[in-house]
Amino acid sequence: MTSIFHRHMGAAFGRLHPEIRRRFSVGLDSGQACVGRGTMERIHHGAPFVKPFLRLGGTRNILVPREGRDVPFVIENFPYTDSFGRETVTFVRSFHLPRHVHRFDATMVLGPGRDCILDYLGTHQHLASDLYMSAEPDGSLLIRSGTHRFREGPVDVRVPSVIAGDAEVRESFDEDTGRFRIQVRVTNRYFGHLFGYEGSFTAEYVDVGAHPPRAGLRPVREEARA
Repeated sequence: MTSIFHRHMGAAFGRLHPEIRRRFSVGLDSGQACVGRGTMERIHHGAPFVKPFLRLGGTRNILVPREGRDVPFVIENFPYTDSFGRETVTFVRSFHLPRHVHRFDATMVLGPGRDCILDYLGTHQHLASDLYMSAEPDGSLLIRSGTHRFREGPVDVRVPSVIAGDAEVRESFDEDTGRFRIQVRVTNRYFGHLFGYEGSFTAEYVDVGAHPPRAGLRPVREEARA
């Protein structure tokens, strides 16, 4: 039984820490979902000119338009079959900032040829990014983004590098605390740091047969284009 992440990584999946392997084994074959709860020690933005773009993205649950420290956090990873018959895993992150809960939504499917994971962002899957996963020597997981594309109706364009954000995610497991550690950085090759967060969480695994994705977890619109 293999998840979309195992199929993408192949033999490298076995070099991940066992707890990371378990977390990224969620899928239709395993019949399990994962819900993580913890605290993001810091949510941070880049230069002031970035904030209007973050606010715009926040209207569709893309990135987080506010900064904060010691922010309660939930991540929900539920597998399901989308309307195009593809195995899909939700990555819905909720940041409980004062007076408002901000969500950063993504849904992931296995890319054509298994050479990447397709990461559809937001409530309407307007943005799609290629993700490449690798195992680090210490058993942590490194995720780097590649090409980004924007899809809306007949529009299907590659996002130019001058405005694209390159994401790097590192997830590890701390055996001393029994918690997952995560660090996210989004940068632009011309303008530097745009957005990021880091913190830790614990994970609970649930049977998706008894607990399917709750209402509002799946995107409003699904995109077929890879």
